[in-house]
Amino acid sequence: MKFGFITVAAAVPSVRVADTDYNIHEIENLIAQAEGKGVEIIVFPELCITGYSCQDLFRSQLLLEKSEEALMQLLDFTRMLDIISIVGLPVSVNGILLNCAIVIQHGSILGLIPKTYLPNYNEFYEKRWFASAQDLNDTEIYLGGSPIKVSAKPKIFSTMDGVKFGVEICEDLWAPIPPSNNLALAGAEIIFNLSASNELIGKHAYLRSLLSQQSARTMSAYVYSGCGYGESTQDVVYAGNALIFENGKLLYHGQRFSLSSQICIGQVDVERLQAERRTNTTYINAQRHAQAEVIEAKPITPRDFCLMRDIDPLPFIPPKDTLAEGCEEILNIQSAGLIKRLVHTNSTKVILGISGGLDSTLALLVCIRAFDKLKIDRKGIIGVTMPGFGTTDRTHDNAITLMSALGITIREINISKSVTQHFEDIGHNQFVHDITYENSQARERTQILMDLANKLSALVIGTGDMSELALGWATYNGDHMSMYGVNAGVPKTLIRHLVDYIANNEMDELSKETLIDIIDTPISPELKPADENGNIMQKTEDLVGPYELHDFFLYYFLRFGFRPTKIYMMAKQAFNGANGNVCKYTDDSIKHWLKVFLRRFFNQQFKRSCLPDGPKIGSVSLSPRGDWRMSSDSSSAIWLKECDEL
Repeated sequence: MKFGFITVAAAVPSVRVADTDYNIHEIENLIAQAEGKGVEIIVFPELCITGYSCQDLFRSQLLLEKSEEALMQLLDFTRMLDIISIVGLPVSVNGILLNCAIVIQHGSILGLIPKTYLPNYNEFYEKRWFASAQDLNDTEIYLGGSPIKVSAKPKIFSTMDGVKFGVEICEDLWAPIPPSNNLALAGAEIIFNLSASNELIGKHAYLRSLLSQQSARTMSAYVYSGCGYGESTQDVVYAGNALIFENGKLLYHGQRFSLSSQICIGQVDVERLQAERRTNTTYINAQRHAQAEVIEAKPITPRDFCLMRDIDPLPFIPPKDTLAEGCEEILNIQSAGLIKRLVHTNSTKVILGISGGLDSTLALLVCIRAFDKLKIDRKGIIGVTMPGFGTTDRTHDNAITLMSALGITIREINISKSVTQHFEDIGHNQFVHDITYENSQARERTQILMDLANKLSALVIGTGDMSELALGWATYNGDHMSMYGVNAGVPKTLIRHLVDYIANNEMDELSKETLIDIIDTPISPELKPADENGNIMQKTEDLVGPYELHDFFLYYFLRFGFRPTKIYMMAKQAFNGANGNVCKYTDDSIKHWLKVFLRRFFNQQFKRSCLPDGPKIGSVSLSPRGDWRMSSDSSSAIWLKECDEL
């Protein structure tokens, strides 16, 4: 394991019912393929050595002997292999027959897991042939030429890298309290399931939902392998399901109803799962009494790491098939937060600065939603445009056009004269375009909004977003301050999608055109004069870096606590042409902006320590009262040092 990733596989071999020679040959082929592709743990279907659908042939002594001979052949085959293999076969123990999973590595049996819950309803008759683990007394048997303990006690297997995994078999998952509950609480990060679930209309969707929920509930990866082609179709059909979930999300799946053997290979991020568990107090409380025997796997030969997993370059953006639904949900959260504040303060008026940029546009659209739901006249929304030294005609005109179309109250207050006077008062040369030049304008705008709010008995609505707060890209006690920040939980990369959603679903043609132009306008605070052609000169992303990179860094740094080396490696995979993605940034560029992000994130915490109220939107929040509590004088030294070593 490197960077927290471990490569696993769910294999579905073609089988012949009761033909152990054929079946073991197919299993060996798939193990060899998996080993060659860097797989560390592979799981096969239930009773794969004999075939699941042997029925009364399980009573045949010859079949049981041939099954054990096939197991011995497999042990010999894996003697020089590092890969851990999990296979299914019937095992006779002191007069009872158990449906078992066998964990194998380096030619040795690491452990045996008997099935606990035996389905004996509808098309299933397992109790006709097998006993449950609950019927088992602890004992020791010889299997595959070696002594092995057989018991119903929970078992967890630990790799040399410390990754812990457990095993359950088919129906165990469907039980009201699956064995994997205890295994996960006892420390297993990955659960492997050997299954023989047949296909019925609607059952596959239910199975995926069940696997997703179990993976999410236990904060584990769940690797599922089900019987496929070659099993008897006398009364039922097996599709060969190969599925890999991680904390509720489907990462990989195989091809159902395939007529040939197949392997579904995927990489599980164990560090991500560990981070989830460490921060979830419900999990911590639940695991107090969980116990399992831990079995150590064999040492393996180190090999080069290759990240095969797709990394989403835009982790804050909902998937395409649920994007519209996600946007609607986010807008409802924002507007619901504002509605409560308006009702609580008996306010029928809000004030916000409208610049013609993305952030203030989204804040305005949220105010419109809130006022419409409360059936308050939109004229109670006072949009103030405050042109200054850097305001361009494009942003100014878009602001006026949008406000007019939405039917709100429009105020225009030019700040040039008052800021010039302020420069004289503090003795600043107005031709020196430094930080004083910029922040004086931002604070003047906030002062105007606050004073107007006092005069009109209104609330000042903040427009700054989460990405700006992460970077400290806000003027302290300027645009940094408001009476309610509706965008505080929304990252910059998401704002474009929210505005685009409203433009295409809720606006007239003129307003839609205006919103689309706002989306296409370069992001800028417009605090420095435009060029000779009136175009924006001060582009934020030229100064602090691409927001899509910073949002990527922000998500993985805050959500999972990943270290710079891992974030850098994942960013290269996401942005540098891997898996069909367009190559957007050089490695040096990613490294540079990662250092900028870390430096600014640590240095600007003091601004986040006194943020106004605002609603949490997703799994990452910078609220000092919520998800992120950090000393304003925390050192970034060890993170920056690791960046220097990349």
